[in-house]
Amino acid sequence: MPAQILDLYRTHRSEYSMPKVPKIVRVRAARYLTITGRGEPGGDVFTAALGALYGVTYTIRMSQKRLGQDYKVCKLEGLWWSGDGEGDSRLVAPPSNWNWKLLIRVPDFVTPEHVNEAKATLKEKGRDPEVREVELEEIAEGTCVQMLHLGPYAKEGETLAAMKQFAEQKGLEMHGKHHEIYVSDPSRVDEDKLKTILRMPVRRTVG
Repeated sequence: MPAQILDLYRTHRSEYSMPKVPKIVRVRAARYLTITGRGEPGGDVFTAALGALYGVTYTIRMSQKRLGQDYKVCKLEGLWWSGDGEGDSRLVAPPSNWNWKLLIRVPDFVTPEHVNEAKATLKEKGRDPEVREVELEEIAEGTCVQMLHLGPYAKEGETLAAMKQFAEQKGLEMHGKHHEIYVSDPSRVDEDKLKTILRMPVRRTVG
């Protein structure tokens, strides 16, 4: 009987819901491989960081598979901010000033030692120096407002406005960093059909 492959989306399906209207979700602390940078999406810095993140991700996955702990590689996610990092402050900043942290969720059995081993393996293979910037982090977002955005990334403002209005009606305010989960691959899907889960941590309105 073949070993079962761990699917984190199936295990945590409530956290990856794709509602067409804003919804409250509870997001537990999760472990991610991350890489942080600044600049326009699709630019040279962004592209190099993305390649490094995937390089470490697949190297770890293959090493764990050989040990009998196979799992599906999760979809790319990202935290975005500018200025003070509260809400989606990047909406008022040019793309060259956007800060981002690219994320790929991994199982809890992935450790810092696994990350260091993957980096060493990739270094031996002459991979790009950005590999050394990949880290393992635990991120805890707690209570969030979440909604599916359908269409171009440039039109996310409309979806975020609906999320903000929903939060205010519930006596909540957005705080922390804007979170995107890329359900669709933009290289394979028409822009108008892109699916992106938008998530914003919220808290009770102060004052």
